[in-house]
Amino acid sequence: MNKNLTLLSLICLFSACSAEKQRVNEEVVEMPTTIDAAQTDTPKVKFFQYEDQAAYPDAILELYTPLGNQIFKPGKVPFEFNVKNFPFELNETKDFKLFNILNGGDPAGFYAPIFQRDLTEGSYRVVAYLVDEEGLALKNFGNYVDRDFQVGESRPFPYSAEPYLALNFPRSEQVYDAGSEVIIDFLVVGGDMKLDGLKVAIELNDLKYEIDHMAPVRVENLPVGTYQVKVRLLRSDGKELDGPFSTVSKDIIVR
Repeated sequence: MNKNLTLLSLICLFSACSAEKQRVNEEVVEMPTTIDAAQTDTPKVKFFQYEDQAAYPDAILELYTPLGNQIFKPGKVPFEFNVKNFPFELNETKDFKLFNILNGGDPAGFYAPIFQRDLTEGSYRVVAYLVDEEGLALKNFGNYVDRDFQVGESRPFPYSAEPYLALNFPRSEQVYDAGSEVIIDFLVVGGDMKLDGLKVAIELNDLKYEIDHMAPVRVENLPVGTYQVKVRLLRSDGKELDGPFSTVSKDIIVR
């Protein structure tokens, strides 16, 4: 009797775990009329999210070095982080769990919380964040951190209290197989989308989608081709923000 109950419980648990993820905020978009009429029977392009629970909500990422507006000589610049409440055993998995974005560029992954980067003279803004098993940025308070610093004879960025974007995916010139999902994964740094009345507008060439919270946006059925992915942080009334990192653009290829 107990064995049967145990087996039934395991079957139910397996069924629950293997259930398909629930899609939310799904939107079908029409391709431009310039597309060949012979392709009209192809699957529709859809934007959507999965209704996932946040991974590692208690994870904390602290940045000890650089300090705010600290000045370094050109060359090797030290970075030192402290990670709490997060499985950071990278030597076992060989997967990057800590990423840095400098001045809105592509993310760079690191296997350890202490490292150096070879930087030339200039003003820098680093956004550092932890990622889950899928490589998506953790988005709870404390999961990511930002800091401005200078290298050489450079002036700090002008002060601005406006929030801005950090784009985890896609990466520049990222290539996707036809039929695979394109993921747009972003962070809004220095603000709260709900409290500050913000939204993010996403454009893939002529295709458009908007979202009012931080969540990975997935796009399916993109036809083969080259796309410019533009992600813009806006006020809820559509007004653009003035900061230098309120818009990020990346080119991707579907083949």
